[in-house]
Amino acid sequence: MKIQLTKLAHARSGDKGDTANVGLIALRDEFYPILVREVTAERVKEHFEGICNGNVERFELENLGALNFLLHESLGGGGTLSLMTDAQGKTFSTALLRMKIDISDEEAGTLELG
Repeated sequence: MKIQLTKLAHARSGDKGDTANVGLIALRDEFYPILVREVTAERVKEHFEGICNGNVERFELENLGALNFLLHESLGGGGTLSLMTDAQGKTFSTALLRMKIDISDEEAGTLELG
């Protein structure tokens, strides 16, 4: 089944120059392995197609139950150069949480998805 990341995580985002920085934090410890498996740099790059023109880097922060993504070349040059509405990357976290991932029916049955 497909579910939106809003069921498994919350997120924060910001920027540095032309790079958006998005942290994805599991709502519960048992959700973290699913995030690691399903939310890859390649899938995030695909999700931000047309916005992220550079590479996407992923960093795993297991002790925090979080993933951190750097989306290079995503802000039209950055806050002082860009004509974009959100040149600081503040809405990227909400955009990532709208991404849908696959979980098995078995996983769905064992997880309490509130």
